[in-house]
Amino acid sequence: MRAPLVGIAVVASALVLADLGGGAQRTKAERACPPRPPVTERRITTPRWVGGAVVTEYYPIRESWFSGRLVQARGLSARHRADWLYGPHGVAMNGEGLGRDGRFYHFAGSYDIDWVNGAGAVTRPCWNGRWTGGRPAWLAFGWRNRRGGVTYPLARGGWSNGRAARYVPSPLPLHFGAGRSRPQPFWRTVATDLRVIPRGSRVFIRAYCATPARGWFTARDTGGAIIGIHVDVYRPPPRTLELRSLRNQRIYVVPPGTAPRRSWPHC
Repeated sequence: MRAPLVGIAVVASALVLADLGGGAQRTKAERACPPRPPVTERRITTPRWVGGAVVTEYYPIRESWFSGRLVQARGLSARHRADWLYGPHGVAMNGEGLGRDGRFYHFAGSYDIDWVNGAGAVTRPCWNGRWTGGRPAWLAFGWRNRRGGVTYPLARGGWSNGRAARYVPSPLPLHFGAGRSRPQPFWRTVATDLRVIPRGSRVFIRAYCATPARGWFTARDTGGAIIGIHVDVYRPPPRTLELRSLRNQRIYVVPPGTAPRRSWPHC
């Protein structure tokens, strides 16, 4: 199971270490999320075209897109950029990344550590991609400026948001590892709402005919923000950060166990 790139990964929390995981505070934050809508689409059991689909993408995050100072992390032999490891859209949030050395790395936990926003206050992810306290800025540890806000050292010198006045230690051990966290092949895998598009289904997306997939993918993954007719394509990391989203797409879904037919669409 995965969390989508633009909502991506772990849960969020306060800097008050003694209250980490505290019941009253956690309940209040959870109530800030809107109710999850019911699934109105029925499970697809026969091959057919489906309209109104949303198509997004997810991929390992490139370290070259980040600007933090090189730091040491548990489980990694070399130093890597701090914001690539611990910041929003980095390895801890997305699950895996592509280092400057051309190698893949992944976050290995703890998955119970939370997130804070730019002011250093608790923020937690909701099913719809929003966060209870605004956008996350860092895991619930690290450097804080005089106002208590998140800051981190930059590779070129200086700080991202004012000089650090203190450092909040991590309440939980954080580990990384070499290699990818997902065994799925690029350009062959999509994440779907398994209540609608079952695992193992073949999915044809004409907008991807020019890719190595030649339009066809297999539903091998899922995620908390993948709801209804939403398909998330797993691809290699692009050269530049891009968040592609296609709406009102017409896709063809073939449930698992269906014998191949010449009438299926093709590019």
